[in-house]
Amino acid sequence: MAALKRQSKSKVLVHSDQGTQYTYEDWRKILEGNNLEMRMSRRGNCHDNAVAESFFSLLKKDRIRRLVYKTRAEAQSDIFNYIEMFYDPKRRHGSNDMLSPVDYEEKYYRDAGSCLLN
Repeated sequence: MAALKRQSKSKVLVHSDQGTQYTYEDWRKILEGNNLEMRMSRRGNCHDNAVAESFFSLLKKDRIRRLVYKTRAEAQSDIFNYIEMFYDPKRRHGSNDMLSPVDYEEKYYRDAGSCLLN
């Protein structure tokens, strides 16, 4: 989804743990076909994947622990809406100067652009 949404011209890193789902040849082909490069954390070291661990902790705390989904499709739809409608555009993060991920990224590129102009 990120590859379709962003359509980056340069390689984009995809970081994961060493779960079996990330070692399948089909997954590697998807990455290669979308200009994505795989990076994996060290075996047994959750700190290598701290950003993902933090996200999933928030997802569980903010959303999933309060709900029981009747179907997989209902769960997928609700989690998609959580990410696209709340987490990315609205949820503020202390490590992002209390900005949402979308606002922080916009600020980053604005600041980077002003640096390039100077």
